[in-house]
Formats: sequence, C-alpha cells, structure tokens
Amino acid sequence: MTTAPQRRAAIADAAIATLAAEGMRGLTHRAVDRRAGLPEGSCSYYFRTRQALLEATVQRLSTLDDEMVAPISTKPLMADLPELLTGMVEFAVTTGRDWAIARYELSLEATRRPELRAVLVAVGKRYRDLAIAVLTEAGASDPQRQGRDLVAYADGLIFDTVAGAGGREFDRAEVRKSIVELLTQTIPGFQS
Repeated sequence: MTTAPQRRAAIADAAIATLAAEGMRGLTHRAVDRRAGLPEGSCSYYFRTRQALLEATVQRLSTLDDEMVAPISTKPLMADLPELLTGMVEFAVTTGRDWAIARYELSLEATRRPELRAVLVAVGKRYRDLAIAVLTEAGASDPQRQGRDLVAYADGLIFDTVAGAGGREFDRAEVRKSIVELLTQTIPGFQS
C-alpha cells in the first residue's frame, strides 16, 4: 500500500515531468494526475492550490538534489573538486535534464510569485552554503562571493546546455577545463 508521503513524492515527480514536457502553462492538477497515472482529483487532494503544488515540486527537487549531493563532504580532496563539479553539470544536462528544466520553469514563475521565490531562495541557499564551505576550507580569498559565483557559473553552464540560445553541446573535457581554470583563479595554489 502506498503511504501519503510516497503518494506526495510521486505527485511531485509527476509535476517535475509535466513541467519539463509541457512548461508552466501545462502544469495543472489534472495534467499531473494523468502523468502520475492517478485518479482525477488525487493531486488536488494532496495539494489543494497551485501554490502548494509548486512548493511541493520545489521541495521534491531539493530532496532529489540532496540525495545526489549527500556523499559530498565540505572537505573533498581539492584535486577531485573539478571532477565532482563536472559530474554534477553532466548529470544536470543528461539524466537530470527534466529536473533542470523544471527548476528553470519554477524560477521564472517565482519572478511573479514572491511566496514561491522565498521557497526557491531557501532551497538554493543550501547549495551556495556548501560551495562557500568548500571554498573556505580550500583557502579561497573571498569564499562568500566566490562560492555564490561558482554556483552561478555551474548553473549558467547547465542553462546554456539545456535551454540556452547558444546551442551548447555538453563536452565533458571542455567543461572540466573551464572549471579547473575557474578554481585556479579562485583558490591560491590550486592544482588539478
């Protein structure tokens, strides 16, 4: 038997897939029910309002990201950092492509919904804090700014590959080289 938390996760997963396939305009309670293979009304039973569904989707993306990032400590071997970041970008543009598209859809929607923006900012803070902690441990000269910039840089690479007008194709070696160059400028004495 499916528990309420499992059903909520399944609905949020279906919302992610719906956002990736149909965009924000296609995200309705009925569309999520159909994608999840649930009886009509299931989504609205668990998430009464569109705002509740959007927030649940952001939280589910956060949970999925946490599961992926969990093995990372704040003290990785610095030589492994470029590989780790390259792998995260690669995941986001391949296996996690739907997650990236859904996140961008939600981010754009959040520009018009302050309550959704607050949820996205809170979730995003965790990843910026992790980058800041890693760069602090590595001896970066301005880890607060540089940690935020590192996350923005990775996000920009992902966006350009998944949705950008630049038509960028993911090239693992090229992305890794760019990350090494960025870390070399950020962390005194960094060598990969």
